[in-house]
Amino acid sequence: MTEHEIMRNEIENYLKKYAINDEARYVIAPLIAKKSLEMNHLYQDLGFKNRIQMGAYMSQHFPQLAQIKPKDKLWKKFLYDSIGKVAPACASCNDQEHCFTCLIAEASA
Repeated sequence: MTEHEIMRNEIENYLKKYAINDEARYVIAPLIAKKSLEMNHLYQDLGFKNRIQMGAYMSQHFPQLAQIKPKDKLWKKFLYDSIGKVAPACASCNDQEHCFTCLIAEASA
């Protein structure tokens, strides 16, 4: 199993713990986990216009998780922090200095 496959599985399993129903657990969680490996912001890779739409979507399908996510932390960052990993896209992100406690930015400081 590759490192990306391991991370995808960990994100999926993490999301499943907070899923509100079977659709969120078996359809949406795997989709979000797969998209989290892509190189844009998660809301973009899921086809949302902005982070507000992403937040509403997550609140609808993972309400308890949405409640514990810090308001100033991006969803992808929050999910990967939750499993103790750094998202693949973070290495090439142009917004590291603005990301909430970016591990890559901290390491290079």
